[in-house]
Amino acid sequence: MRGWLLRTAVRRSIVEIRYVTPVLPAAAPPPVAALYDQVERDFGVLAPPVVLHSPEPDALAACWAMLRETLVAAGRVDRGVKEAVAAAVSVANRCPYCVEVHGTALDALAGGPDATAVARDRVDLVTDPEVRRMATWARHSGVREPSDRPAPPFGPAQAPEVIGVAVTFHYINRMVNIFLDDSPLPAAAPVAVQSALRRLLRTVMRHTGRTARAAGTARGQLPPAALPADLAWARGSAPVADAFARAGAAIEAAGARALAPEVRDRVVAEVSRWDGRPLGPSRSWTRATVADLPAAQRPVARLALLAALASYQVDASVIDDARGAGLDDRGLIAATSWASLTAARRIGTWMWAGAGPATGSRTPGQPAER
Repeated sequence: MRGWLLRTAVRRSIVEIRYVTPVLPAAAPPPVAALYDQVERDFGVLAPPVVLHSPEPDALAACWAMLRETLVAAGRVDRGVKEAVAAAVSVANRCPYCVEVHGTALDALAGGPDATAVARDRVDLVTDPEVRRMATWARHSGVREPSDRPAPPFGPAQAPEVIGVAVTFHYINRMVNIFLDDSPLPAAAPVAVQSALRRLLRTVMRHTGRTARAAGTARGQLPPAALPADLAWARGSAPVADAFARAGAAIEAAGARALAPEVRDRVVAEVSRWDGRPLGPSRSWTRATVADLPAAQRPVARLALLAALASYQVDASVIDDARGAGLDDRGLIAATSWASLTAARRIGTWMWAGAGPATGSRTPGQPAER
């Protein structure tokens, strides 16, 4: 009964997704409905960060494949440790929505004080040594210079899952910052109702987080693809590698449909130069960056640049300008998902370059076959 109440509340919150109209469960075509069912079953709720992708079906399937095969599926790394990575990356990316969700999941699986410390950006106060090491690494995983981040606290066997979770949340945080509010709970609900829903979320996340989910089941809606060189960190896990190969190819194709080659080239060039540090505080840098592009391409290029490098700076004016340049709902999701994953993939190469022999992560009770 309690789970039903939470699922109902979360389903209703889907209508609060900004800037695009998501596919609602009652109107979902069979492939989307099947994916929604799997998300709700395996994750515990029909997560709006996944649903926001629904105007672009390939991006929807790609987002779920990455999230499920890294965070949700059983593997070599404890789910609580992976939730700590997700929460710490979300802190670094200024994504309060994801901090609340995955801080709550960490609280449910590992205990309140450590979850609170991660969510409040005080990983130095975390008492569990492994959670502290992983959260500290994840908090600084998005900077390029090795001297500015700790050595990876995991070995090669754990790298696909841990790096995979971090890359997934460097991606998801960007999309959530653009399309969702700061909290997964209804803003208009009374404080008492929000508190009750938060407790229900904790209960559901504890149950789903402790339920082993077989790896490799999220790939069915995307065609096979080769794993590109910048995703080499995934090779040690067949399910993770397959998910990222398929997801990367799908989002690359979506980006090619929505963005002109000149725009994609410009974003790739800027991401290649980027050092991982916040840009701003204003977004005036984007105007100079796109000034030599054709006028019709500049609004879309600005949106893509902001999605990749400063997603928290995207507002209604940026979206409206991109719509005026020709992007519909599907195009908005395609453009922002491509740009967000371009940045996340780049960050993944930094993590992989720094990976080496290190302390292994504890294993769950039922490791998946590899």
